[in-house]
Amino acid sequence: MSTGIVGYGAYIPRLRIKAEEIAKVWGADEESIKRLVGEKSVPEIDEDATTIAVEASRDAIQRAGINPEKIGAVYVGSESHPYAVKPTASIVAEAVGATPNLTAADLEFACKAGTAGFQAAMGLIEA
Repeated sequence: MSTGIVGYGAYIPRLRIKAEEIAKVWGADEESIKRLVGEKSVPEIDEDATTIAVEASRDAIQRAGINPEKIGAVYVGSESHPYAVKPTASIVAEAVGATPNLTAADLEFACKAGTAGFQAAMGLIEA
């Protein structure tokens, strides 16, 4: 069986913080921060990893043109899940209409959490 990506989604928060502000808070050299980031997108007060994942998931479902009820697994990779014991993946699955029968899991693996999710999904499909 061949596995691949049939759609993708994205969500980028609208707020921005300038490198100057980051440097000031961290007590770092402004020029070195500017070379690294310039400016950084930051979530609104009512946004977190869950709401961002929901928006990106809805975008992916729409782009792929799939029925969310046909989704068999939801993996959410993040360094900042909002709850210690309630899986973000189950909240996302419910919000996009992919429940009740699916596999859901949160992945935490620093910057590699997203690719770990791809690897887990590929393994599930190819098994």
